[in-house]
Amino acid sequence: MPLPTSPGWTCRSCHRRVPPRVETCRCGSARTPDDTGATEDGAADRSRPTPEPAARAIHPLLLVAVGVALGAAIAVPAWSRRVPPAPAAPPAPAAVAVAPEPVTLHEEPPPPLPPEEVRHEDALPPLEEVVARAIPAVASIQAGQARGTGFFVRRDTVVTNAHVIDGQSVVKLQVGDRAYLARVVNVSPGSDLAVLKVDQANTSQITLELGSAAQARVGQEVIAIGSALGVLSNTVTRGIVSAVRQIGPVTLVQTDAAINPGNSGGPLLDRNGVVIGVNSMAIAKQAGEGVAFAVAINHVSQLLDSGRPLQATQTPLNGLEQIFAKPGETEDERIRGERDYTQALAAAARAADQLDAFWARYAPSCVTTSYARGSRPWFGLFVRDGVTINQTSAYDCAMWLQTTAGHANEIRAAVEQASEGARRAGVFPGTVRELLHRFGLDWERG
Repeated sequence: MPLPTSPGWTCRSCHRRVPPRVETCRCGSARTPDDTGATEDGAADRSRPTPEPAARAIHPLLLVAVGVALGAAIAVPAWSRRVPPAPAAPPAPAAVAVAPEPVTLHEEPPPPLPPEEVRHEDALPPLEEVVARAIPAVASIQAGQARGTGFFVRRDTVVTNAHVIDGQSVVKLQVGDRAYLARVVNVSPGSDLAVLKVDQANTSQITLELGSAAQARVGQEVIAIGSALGVLSNTVTRGIVSAVRQIGPVTLVQTDAAINPGNSGGPLLDRNGVVIGVNSMAIAKQAGEGVAFAVAINHVSQLLDSGRPLQATQTPLNGLEQIFAKPGETEDERIRGERDYTQALAAAARAADQLDAFWARYAPSCVTTSYARGSRPWFGLFVRDGVTINQTSAYDCAMWLQTTAGHANEIRAAVEQASEGARRAGVFPGTVRELLHRFGLDWERG
């Protein structure tokens, strides 16, 4: 649609728009009939030709619109310079596999452990530390030909089994590199316990803490220390408490920790290194695999405090042997043991008779005094300074006495070994004493 034109005519010379009533342009050109214009009433003269677009007059409204557009075009760059552009969006990262969130089920939490149990587990020292602390307090014991184990409860006091002492009044102790003599000061056959006093005790001797078998729980871990087989000192075995049993008046702790011959008298420790029992015996494999017993440490505390031995008709060992023996087995074993013991003593008596003759040949010239504690004169050799010799004799009495003592010790070792076998076989003590007297081998122990 063409823009409306203002009324008037256009000068052909200068192309000005001249009002309709003016017949001459300012440039001096006069209006001709062909000039475009409007009638007197202001309507457009349609008979005249339409001027070219470049020569048309611009409507005032168009000028206003163009001015607004130009102002906006100029204003936009200036505004852009004042306000910083928004940062470009970062490139999308590579896809990373993200594990899905775990599904949490709203369940009740488990109840906490009792505070005392938590403290107990946290307080347990390492096993090797418990053993390292206990070993310096454990001693190997030699009583005649018998061997066993004991442990220090005071710096000069050792506890062991009564059957380890085997009737001796003085025993030898070995603690690490130190050797001691100890006197037997109290024996409780009813609880199979003995108390020893150490001569010239070490003032810095390590001792063990005594606990109570009443605190022992079935399934708890325990440690046994002793001289296995009588020669392997500081042997350590580990097991659990299987049960706490009552055999007559004696409380025993049953365990599956290995207790070998020679371990008797050693400590049974809990995991804190506290003594809860005195290792006493293991049941023969044919009767029960992994079954061993320790005398409750409570009996040791009572013996140390009161000094009164437990009065009982038999030791707990005999009670256990009767429980685990098969029908008729105990009696058959006792009979076999008595027969073997008799044969061993007969052989020792023959060697003793030969030594009697050797003694009788040279003793009148070599021996000045002899304190013979038994039926044979050379029994004085079993006592310190029991025999003195004549230094002015024509014979080499020192060599003779040394030879005699060597043969005497061999005979004594054979008799002690046979006596231990008889005890284990259940031979009655009265029978043992009668056989020793019959074969002239009843020297006074001590």
